Amino acid sequence: MIPHYKVSGQPEGQPVILSHGLATDLSMWDAIVPQLETQFRVIRYDTRGHGATPPNGDCYTLADLVGDVIALMDHLSIARADFVGLSMGGMIGMGLGLEHSERLRRLVVCDARADAPEAYREAWKTRISAVRAGGMAAISGPTVDRWFTDAFKKDPASVAAMRGLVESTTIDGYVGCARALKELDYKRRLNGLAVPVLYLVGDQDAGAPPPEMREMQRLTPGARFEEIDRAGHISVVEQPAMASTIISDFLSVKT
Repeated sequence: MIPHYKVSGQPEGQPVILSHGLATDLSMWDAIVPQLETQFRVIRYDTRGHGATPPNGDCYTLADLVGDVIALMDHLSIARADFVGLSMGGMIGMGLGLEHSERLRRLVVCDARADAPEAYREAWKTRISAVRAGGMAAISGPTVDRWFTDAFKKDPASVAAMRGLVESTTIDGYVGCARALKELDYKRRLNGLAVPVLYLVGDQDAGAPPPEMREMQRLTPGARFEEIDRAGHISVVEQPAMASTIISDFLSVKT
C-alpha cells in the first residue's frame, strides 16, 4: 500500500525518507526537518494505522512495512534514497538495507534494536492485550514514561503532546505493527548490510540500549555509531538540534 506522506525541502535534492516509531506519526520528525530541508528533498510518511494512513488489518510483517516504503518510492519515482528510521522505523530501515540495498544510498538507524529476545516478545504480548482491552489510552502513560528522560518529563506540555500521538494511533495499526516487531530477527544478518550505516542512540535509551546498538555496529561492516547525551528512546524529539546535526553530517558525505 502507498502510505500517507509529505514532501518538503529541495525539489532537486537527494531524497531522504523519514520513518517514525510505533505509536507516533510523521510529526515526530518536526523538530529536525527544518535543518534537513536546507539540503535534501525530505519525505515523511505515516506507517500503517498511524497518522493519516489507514491500518489495513491488524496483522503485519516487517516485510509488509518494508514493502510499503518501496511502494512509496515507486509512487514518487525515487530510484534511490537515504533512509532515516527511529525505533520501528529503524527496523524497517534495516529490512530495506538487507532486502533492497539497491534502493538505498545511506541508512541511519536511530534507537532501534535488531532482534527480539523472549522478554521483548513477551512485553509486546502484554501491550497488545492491554490495548485490546482498554484502547490506546491504557498504554499511553507507561509508553511515554519509558520513552523519555526524567528531565523531559518535567515539561507537562511535551508529555501531553507525546501521549496524544500514542492515543491517536489506531488499535489495529498498533497491534499489527507490534506483531511485526515481535518477529524481529535482523541481528544475525547485519553482516550483510551493504550500504553505509549510522547507528544513533540516546544515552539513556532503555528500549534500544547503547551497548546493544554498539554491538549492532560491530556486526555491520563499516558502520558508524553516535550517542546523544541527555536523550532517551525518542532521541530526535528530546535532543533535536544534536540529532539533526549528526544525521545531516552523515547524509552529506558523498558516495
